Amino acid sequence: MKTFDEITQLITTELEQINWSKEPTGLYEPIGYVLSLGGKRIRPALTLMACNIFSDHVEQAVDTALGLEIFHNFTLLHDDIMDRADVRRGQPTVHKKWNDNTAILSGDVMQIAAYQFIARTPADHLKKVLDLFSQTAEEICQGQQYDVDFEKRDAVSADEYLEMIRLKTAVLLACALKTGAWIGGAGEEDAQNLYDFGINIGLAFQLKDDLLDVFGNEATFGKKIGGDILCNKKTYLLIHALELAVGNEASELQNWLKISDAGLADNKIKSVTTLYNKLGVKAICEDKMEFFYTKAIANLDNVRVAENKKQELRNLAEKLMHRND
Repeated sequence: MKTFDEITQLITTELEQINWSKEPTGLYEPIGYVLSLGGKRIRPALTLMACNIFSDHVEQAVDTALGLEIFHNFTLLHDDIMDRADVRRGQPTVHKKWNDNTAILSGDVMQIAAYQFIARTPADHLKKVLDLFSQTAEEICQGQQYDVDFEKRDAVSADEYLEMIRLKTAVLLACALKTGAWIGGAGEEDAQNLYDFGINIGLAFQLKDDLLDVFGNEATFGKKIGGDILCNKKTYLLIHALELAVGNEASELQNWLKISDAGLADNKIKSVTTLYNKLGVKAICEDKMEFFYTKAIANLDNVRVAENKKQELRNLAEKLMHRND
């Protein structure tokens, strides 16, 4: 069995061997740039780890894993435009370093490249892998649209938010795991349990991201703390704060939601964070995160292989729960 570190090193090596030094430079240079910024490589790692549970030959899943990583980074290019985000992984976003048109077009090429790599999946698994990937790609777009729609709504329920992040974040983790399991030779029940593990750990992962955006360390998080607060993003934290706030606290929160003056950004982040602490929404978010983590481990327990073969996935799930970036 390969360790997570060994697998991520393999992925990094393979990504570095892809030639993006092609013409026109303005189209391909941003792709090489964004892929060189690193990242956790969670999605391709999950693909190879799931494959490795059932097979020693992880190389058969490498191209599929690379395709999923390229696709994930494509979504980030477009997300950053829509969110007007200036920083990604501690560096300027593509639309900031170049421009919106470049980020859109380079992202489009990345989506095409993702399909090209996934098309190299071993032939006996190709049809179902492509079908699942296409379904997942559509679901991610659905999740992004819900996210955009929520910006225009005064009220969003916690359940609606969880469904949005299931689509926007969790399904790609689940797809990576199920795809890797199929390529490794897993039966349908084990592959489905790994898919469900991915859904639940993905929900916990995104809730952790919500927490880090408010309570994290900017030096390790890789982007500005409080970004969700500044754009009034309806995270699990804000949704519960709006439900719990009454009287003066409710008035104060509503007043800050109306303020978009850049000169008051630091005050807004500090004040809303203080309200979150008063209302106890951090603990509510942490409890829900633990709920999904527990469900994920139960899904992993149901995968019918020796316990030592699942240990690296357990370790990774634990690491994601306690990450600071």
